Amino acid sequence: MVAIDAAKVAVQAGFKRTNPKTDLFKVLKFHHIDWWCADATSTQKRFGWGLGMQYVAKSDLSTGNTTFASHVLKSHDLVFAFTAPYSQRIEKTKESKVPCPWYRPEDGLKFIEAHGLGVRAVGVLVEDAAEAHRQATAHGARSALEPQTLRDEASSTEQVVAEVELYGDVVLRFVSGSFQGPFLAGYTPVESPPLSYGIKRLDHAVGNVPKLRETLKYIAEATGFHEFAEFTAEDVGTVDSGLNSTVLASNNEMVILPVNEPTFGTKRKSQIQTFLEQNEGPGLQHLALKTDDIFHTLRELRRRSDAGGFDFMPPASDAYYRNLPEKIGDVLTPEQYKEVKELGILVDKDDQGVLLQIFTKPLSDRPTVFVEIIQRIGCMYESDAAERSQPEPVLEQAGGCGGFGKGNFSELFKSIEDYERTLDIN
Repeated sequence: MVAIDAAKVAVQAGFKRTNPKTDLFKVLKFHHIDWWCADATSTQKRFGWGLGMQYVAKSDLSTGNTTFASHVLKSHDLVFAFTAPYSQRIEKTKESKVPCPWYRPEDGLKFIEAHGLGVRAVGVLVEDAAEAHRQATAHGARSALEPQTLRDEASSTEQVVAEVELYGDVVLRFVSGSFQGPFLAGYTPVESPPLSYGIKRLDHAVGNVPKLRETLKYIAEATGFHEFAEFTAEDVGTVDSGLNSTVLASNNEMVILPVNEPTFGTKRKSQIQTFLEQNEGPGLQHLALKTDDIFHTLRELRRRSDAGGFDFMPPASDAYYRNLPEKIGDVLTPEQYKEVKELGILVDKDDQGVLLQIFTKPLSDRPTVFVEIIQRIGCMYESDAAERSQPEPVLEQAGGCGGFGKGNFSELFKSIEDYERTLDIN
């Protein structure tokens, strides 16, 4: 496999992204994603196998937790937790050892009934979770969880967790403290074989809402996040359907939160409207998972599609792949262009870099949440050693390098429209 040549990415002279650095509190990066589901054991096994994530921690009956089962997976800097309530009708003979004292089984059951499998919490690592909660609520955020201090007895370290509403039943969870475990203090570590197909971290988390501007105003005022990019139906739709979308980002652009709304008056119902109906309201639509070698990662994922893994959307047209070299240039070799087509990968670029991306089909029964696998090329800069708590500067990649696939949206929409024609939902 020949490495992709980032040096060949064309950059417009003098181009600079606008970043006013208006965060209300210090944001470091995504910390975790907490999925709520009906069966945590089966769900984590499918995701672990399908995405290549190691089983690292748990809280369940075996650890004395009679309230819920929760299992945690990790691949490099990406952390997924899967949480499901136990029956409320079983008489408890002793106190439940619950690492998250705020969790109520009735909330989990209500969430599952409304949304099916879905993301409950987008965890963000911040410098001070209590201060982040204070600032956010002072600027209009609706509190979902007052700051809670969790303690890990084994390491004698602490962790502070707080939440504010994001959209629908999804919360933005602030995490800080000295605890260094993969998820939350109080979870029991699990020894398991190392496993990774190359997924490095969460790149961005996308939400669908009925009214874009109201949601953007709420999130931006509560966090100080700035507008990173904006797309309209003219940019990303087809003659049949479309969406409007705006991307918000933190100061360091390591936490990126795009938000979509449906458009109306087209031949077909917008995919965003379909999501809102099937999800019974706003929610998290998809998670973009970043790899440094999408060819290797995708080969591993596709190898498992028919064996308990995840299915991918159909590939783009032959014309799309014929025109790619002219559109993208010599950043990819002829061999890589061939592999892009064979694997069904979409390629786009902005003024700074190149984006390679592919989308799964919905992950469960409902046509709602799905996953995107991406690789970004270019936009390298020398980091601030003090800012990153490192002994010396290192080369890092700017967040959102290569954009968000604006040039691929029409192909993606056609693919989704074709998929939805197989469902009785329009």
